[in-house]
Amino acid sequence: MAMASFAISIFSLATVAPTCKNYRPFLSQTTYSFKSISIRASSTSLDYSTPSSVNEQKALKPTKTNYWEWKFKDNVIDVYYEEHEHERTGPQKNILMIPTISDVSTVEEWRGVAKDILERSGKLNLRATIVDWPGLGFSSRPKMDYDADVMENFVVDFINEISSSENDLLVFGGGHAATIVGRAAKKGLVKPKAIAAVAPTGAGPLPIVFGRDSSMQTRYGLLRGILRTPGAGWMMYNMLVSNEGAIQSQYKSHVYANPQNVTPAFVQSRYKLTTEKGSRYVPAAFLTGLLDPVNSRDEFLELFSGLEGKIPILVVSTEGSPKRSKAEMEALREARGVSKFVKVAGALLPHEEYPSMVAEELYKFLQENFEVNA
Repeated sequence: MAMASFAISIFSLATVAPTCKNYRPFLSQTTYSFKSISIRASSTSLDYSTPSSVNEQKALKPTKTNYWEWKFKDNVIDVYYEEHEHERTGPQKNILMIPTISDVSTVEEWRGVAKDILERSGKLNLRATIVDWPGLGFSSRPKMDYDADVMENFVVDFINEISSSENDLLVFGGGHAATIVGRAAKKGLVKPKAIAAVAPTGAGPLPIVFGRDSSMQTRYGLLRGILRTPGAGWMMYNMLVSNEGAIQSQYKSHVYANPQNVTPAFVQSRYKLTTEKGSRYVPAAFLTGLLDPVNSRDEFLELFSGLEGKIPILVVSTEGSPKRSKAEMEALREARGVSKFVKVAGALLPHEEYPSMVAEELYKFLQENFEVNA
């Protein structure tokens, strides 16, 4: 009986997850349909469902799409990425854009920003690479023990794969992405020329609301274990995450600032991401805090201060962020290591909901730091 009551308590904790102010899937301003394409990565032919705009807006289409084979321990993961560029001669600076981590994370959230920035005239010759996280988006989703170290290893390996002395790398990241990149940079594992942190976060949905004491960690572990099981895991995942109602509610309540941007077709496109085999493994880790790159606000601030004087860092906060998330972002306003702090409209995905507005701030940041030497 006691065990049953404990299980009910865990389930009750899980059912509040969709209302947590920091729990965020992703939606785009553009309505998408899906078409199947076959892309060859290494020697493996992969057939994935890749999104395309209903309006077939050519500017949103990448110049190149591909899969990179990431070997990590005993796993081989096909990681989806795409490249965006315009025909311009001369040396280029490459911007790596990394999505915010969530159950419906996808490269699509950065496409509007990439389009806007690359179309701007000026001395800067830019190209953009957008990459999905392993286990999310259009990457393969093996069952493995995902945590912050795994994601950091991925970032380091991918950056080392695409970096070169002739191609200076700048990194734009949303949510946890920028914080993970910052942590790797502080350790000296990567050396980007600049970092832009858009609505940066350091705590997953449950830890930011319920804390990290030992009793909560035990509950998180039990919930994570249930979500990873074959039968009960899918049942709970479908109830909490993989349904149109939950996705729509989360976007309208705190992920997007304007609920009118959350259209039925938009919700359906994101719902599809949650139905792929293995789609619950990364969300199970993210929801319960295993993907958190820091464990406190002090660590969050220390991460940025550790990069002071080494690289320029832009922080983009938002007017409509949930209270707890906004408090973390605002703590960076006067933080050491932060070169520039700006605030824009939006909530947890301003770069997807208001790409032109965010692109304007990002491009100003690039001009201020790199155009003089272009």
